[in-house]
Amino acid sequence: MRTFLSFVLLMIFSLAAYAEIRTEDVNYQLDGEAFTGYLAYDDAVTGKRPGVLVVHEWWGLSDYEKRRARMLAELGYVAFAVDMYGTGKHTDKAEQAKAWMQEVTTDVEWWRERAMKGVEILRGNKMVDAAKVAAIGYCFGGGTVLQMAYGGTDIQGVVSFHGSLPIANDEDIKRTKTKLLVLHGNADPFVPGEMAAEFQKKLETGDIDWQMTTYGGVRHSFTSPEADKRGMDALKYDADADHRSWNSMQAFFGEIFAN
Repeated sequence: MRTFLSFVLLMIFSLAAYAEIRTEDVNYQLDGEAFTGYLAYDDAVTGKRPGVLVVHEWWGLSDYEKRRARMLAELGYVAFAVDMYGTGKHTDKAEQAKAWMQEVTTDVEWWRERAMKGVEILRGNKMVDAAKVAAIGYCFGGGTVLQMAYGGTDIQGVVSFHGSLPIANDEDIKRTKTKLLVLHGNADPFVPGEMAAEFQKKLETGDIDWQMTTYGGVRHSFTSPEADKRGMDALKYDADADHRSWNSMQAFFGEIFAN
């Protein structure tokens, strides 16, 4: 009996040793331009599973979004961190980040197309259940996932973490059919209270399933520990809001991926 138990324990530990989070860079082209995204998944999970797109902050695709992708993989999802700027475009300089962001956001259809390319890649992955896809985004990425919703994407839901809150126009409202979860810092100077109120007011004009959680006294980039090192007073990491918002996302995914 003791020998049998030892064998079982050995097998369990052996399987655990081989099961791990796998990651890989994914190179792709869009309109002749090169992009490099980042895929993460748990190789211990069998069968198809939901896929989650991760859209980066305005700094460009960085280790932060890659870490979030790995965290999603640990939850059992296939995560793909999309590249919105182009291969190698990441900076610590706010002016450069602003310039790259404006290059993308000036043409809203092009903005949405870059993000939807990530959804296409996710749905084309053999591990992903193409009927169960969501997108999350941070800062610029939070605004991006909302724009995906406004564009009529058929994914199951989007989550905006301390994102810009673009005000939808009437056509956007008509097209929006995916569920929205917005996680916002009430002390975010980039999105003052009147702007947040207008954002909510516009959503209420349509038949949209949306929810918004506001964290009191919390500034922009509250999920990023690197925020405190940026030298910008508007940015401040908040461990409680980080933890609470991640839990809210998980509950949201439990709802939209239930069937």
